[in-house]
Amino acid sequence: MTIQSFIPPRRILMGPGPSDISPQVLQALSRPTVGHLDPLFVGMMDELKQLLKYAFQTENEFTIAVSAPGSAGMEACFVNLIEAGDKVIVCRNGVFGERMRENVIRAGGEAIVIDDEWGCPVSVDKVEQALIDNPETKIVAFVHAETSTGAVSDAKAIGALAKQHNALTIVDAVTSLGGVPLKVDEWQLDAVYSGSQKCLSCVPGLAPLTFSKQAIEKIQSRTTPVQSWFLDQSLVLGYWSGEGKRSYHHTAPVNSLYALHESLLILQNEGLENAWQRHQAMHEKLKLGLEKLGFEFVVDEAYRLPQLNAVYVPQGIDEAKVRSHLLETYNLEVGAGLGALAGKAWRIGLMGYGAKEENVALCLRALEESLTQ
Repeated sequence: MTIQSFIPPRRILMGPGPSDISPQVLQALSRPTVGHLDPLFVGMMDELKQLLKYAFQTENEFTIAVSAPGSAGMEACFVNLIEAGDKVIVCRNGVFGERMRENVIRAGGEAIVIDDEWGCPVSVDKVEQALIDNPETKIVAFVHAETSTGAVSDAKAIGALAKQHNALTIVDAVTSLGGVPLKVDEWQLDAVYSGSQKCLSCVPGLAPLTFSKQAIEKIQSRTTPVQSWFLDQSLVLGYWSGEGKRSYHHTAPVNSLYALHESLLILQNEGLENAWQRHQAMHEKLKLGLEKLGFEFVVDEAYRLPQLNAVYVPQGIDEAKVRSHLLETYNLEVGAGLGALAGKAWRIGLMGYGAKEENVALCLRALEESLTQ
């Protein structure tokens, strides 16, 4: 068996992530590698923190990129903020709410689960009642943008409720950051994590993360050590903060951080509000075309993510066969349904660099041809 260099085809990624990456970001990835403690790299890390603060709309000093995927960003929040016996309200309206529950249990916390229908947002009224019924709650955990369904929840209202009841919030913003409004400081959110590969259109493998002062205080007041050495943010802090010299924690993914810096610079140059509006405009075009083809959306329009469009597969259609045809004929990837929607829905992404007119047009034409065939 002769193994040769792997040369992937140029796909058009319109699934739930990763998203298409711009040539600028790919070019940044190929720049010369320097040491992760090189003074020039440390300077770039400081710029990266400022760019992330802009993206999150926060002044939190602890705003970094975890050197691992969004799932590690999630785990970093839970293992740092939860100690044994802590009561955590977990809002579950899809796959990723369930992952939050699993993290609470593994961290030794007590999960109080609020369930909502798949495709529906988290019920603010249910959260309020759970906080009333459980006055000793330490944390409210919820998914802002549920990637498995395409539903967005009211992070502002939930954040305000948690504050009224002296609870912290852990927020999954993996699919929302850069695609829809997310205002960490204004909405009083405490621990918010995301992923590099969705609306930021960067390479997979990094998890933007921000902690409020209150979250940092909870970490510093722990009576037990964080169960994960690598994800212990009190240790990572020495690498991401301080003037000039940084303490060694791990070898950072240098080139991936170049790429994230570039993708965030692109976002800043476009302007956050312009990016939000672009995602919405492309969604409107896609929605119009999909409805003409007879598709029905999983999520009601009021709670629908523009960057993650979940639609039901038409009756009598082999959904896996259609997705294979799209990939083989058009180099176009759309996502399958997850969990309760497996085999019943497609998830069509319009994220970051991929949220553009030509992708919408290709997707609609390809779907029409595939369904007709």
